[in-house]
Amino acid sequence: MLTNCQVGELLARKAELEKDHFQRALKKAARRSLTWPVEAHRLWAEAQSLQSLEGIGPVLSGLLADWFENPPLVPQVDPLRANFITWSMLSHPWRARGDLQMHTLWSDGSNQIAEMVDTARSRGYEYIAITDHAGGLKIANGLSQERLAAQAEEIQSINHGAPGFTVLRSVEANLSPDGSIDVEDTQAMDLVLACFHSQLRLREDQTDRYLSALRNPRVNILGHPRGRIYNFRLGLQADWERVFGVAAELNKAVEIDCFPDRQDLDVARLELARQAGCHISIGTDAHAAHQLHFMELGLEAAWRAGIPEHRILNFKSAQEIRAWAAQ
Repeated sequence: MLTNCQVGELLARKAELEKDHFQRALKKAARRSLTWPVEAHRLWAEAQSLQSLEGIGPVLSGLLADWFENPPLVPQVDPLRANFITWSMLSHPWRARGDLQMHTLWSDGSNQIAEMVDTARSRGYEYIAITDHAGGLKIANGLSQERLAAQAEEIQSINHGAPGFTVLRSVEANLSPDGSIDVEDTQAMDLVLACFHSQLRLREDQTDRYLSALRNPRVNILGHPRGRIYNFRLGLQADWERVFGVAAELNKAVEIDCFPDRQDLDVARLELARQAGCHISIGTDAHAAHQLHFMELGLEAAWRAGIPEHRILNFKSAQEIRAWAAQ
């Protein structure tokens, strides 16, 4: 029987043959298949409506029903869509103590910090890190040094009014290819997450670029390292064993970005990170409060890769994370 992963591949392949509105609908449904809560074939087998699945309307419902009735040959998954975990595959036993990447109305998110806190607390978290974009990423309403200072005052106020919960002051800094970041002063930050946001389609080996980033003493976490996006961008190539080895030597962390379209790092590279012994940070990259549940995809990847719990920052306390970052 076709899995959601296979259905997503079939939808994406069919989109390549179509145009305009139908093509867009097929691509959207392929992406949404990553987060369908149940296997679509089970709904079909139980005569339940396939239109309950996000991205599936009457036309695509009929298409899926035809595929389930007469399963087509599923081609090998295209590299643009390979090694993604679907929601229906979740089986890990873990619960995180917090989420280490998210965005708010301060940059390109949809909710206030307080709203992210409320949702995080409802998930049983002890802390979150607010990682709004820094000023160099203007397309994402990146924060200037002055706005970062104003945000810090809001975070301090929220922390005073939320006993037993901690908002870590952080930032998603923009990394230049030489490893420099677009934040002038990080001294008062609890944590600095840094990510590449440009030149992400290069096919040449980018190992030196990663090593420069890791060797920046102001960077704690290398965020969404490959820069891949489902059915859109393959991501950068590097000597990952060397990259993770240097991260371990420098006591840095590499991130699992849990956003369904990213899932970066994937399980195969996480296995290399486990062997190297570096720290792992897990962040949803949520741009709205309801997206905090994406954490489950990152936990699943770490669990499947066999990452020891003591190497995952999200299983440490806020105080332990601050102490690690201060080193």
